[in-house]
Amino acid sequence: MILKDKISGKKILFFSVQTFNLEKEIKNKMEENGAIVTYYDERPSNSNFTKGIIRLKRDIYKKKIDSYYQGILETIKGETYDFLFVNRGEVVTEYFLKEFRKQQPCCEMIFFTWDSFTNHTHPTTILQYFDKRFTFDREDAEKFNIGFRPLFYLDKYKNIKEEQISKPKFDLLFLGTAHSDRYLISTKVSDWCEENGLKTFTYYYMHSKAVYLYQKTLDKSFKEFDYKKLSFKSLSTDEIVALYQNSNVILDINHPGQKGLTMRTFEAIGAGKKLITTNSEVKKYPFYNPANFYVIDRNDIQLDVSFFQSDYQPIDTDLYFRTSIEGWLSDIFLKDEKNDWKKIMNSL
Repeated sequence: MILKDKISGKKILFFSVQTFNLEKEIKNKMEENGAIVTYYDERPSNSNFTKGIIRLKRDIYKKKIDSYYQGILETIKGETYDFLFVNRGEVVTEYFLKEFRKQQPCCEMIFFTWDSFTNHTHPTTILQYFDKRFTFDREDAEKFNIGFRPLFYLDKYKNIKEEQISKPKFDLLFLGTAHSDRYLISTKVSDWCEENGLKTFTYYYMHSKAVYLYQKTLDKSFKEFDYKKLSFKSLSTDEIVALYQNSNVILDINHPGQKGLTMRTFEAIGAGKKLITTNSEVKKYPFYNPANFYVIDRNDIQLDVSFFQSDYQPIDTDLYFRTSIEGWLSDIFLKDEKNDWKKIMNSL
């Protein structure tokens, strides 16, 4: 069975926070496969203030969140859904899930998160309400006894792979949300590149000025940030794709407390680009190839010019599909949470 066979003509209630338009890409891909999708942002508002307050002091916003989900329950009353798909589960409430189950006893409820539970603990309080649960973090999957499913690349990155530029504008590209030691590491890597005649491009995104000021008081590394280099506007998918198209190597700096592979890892795979990463976990994955992935120690950065000069080596066709958004959705909708990537990893 393929994804279209499973969801074509089916009604899906889809919740996800807005993240660099990824929620739109997921919705579009489900609709391409024939699904009838109703989407709601997990947050009552997508303003920088709302994102910041939920991230830092969720309890302060509890009444607003409860009211938001009560309104959704009223709106969907009388509708019949085949699937409830919650992506990330940062905000959706226990009350909503309990009431939804009463309204929709035959609906299959599916959960996925692309954030570690150490960064956001709320999802651990709602896992019990879902029929299938998946996380991109292998350690979280084992600890909470749920399915393990890595992330994906969008179809637009496949186009980059098929239309490679012979001489990209940048030798190294770093794009990411500003957090932890990212600025310090990327600066050291950028300085090394410049010393070795390599051109770099960096883009640091911050949710809001309020979040920046709050983080600056708690995190010593934020005192090192050059405020002028921060951007409070997120890049669109097309802008990111254009930068990938014009770059040779991608720099990936995972959160120190996160072992799951980032979206940047899979975007690099999709685009056929080489990756320098601080996440040594990549060595445990079936697509790992030292010709394409260069692992650095965030506390002792050592680089090699030859990595920038050698060619990218394509990965297996089947594995390339499995790392795509279609492959990701296929695993989530078609497979049991026990039939997950842990089996692939254990076979290596």
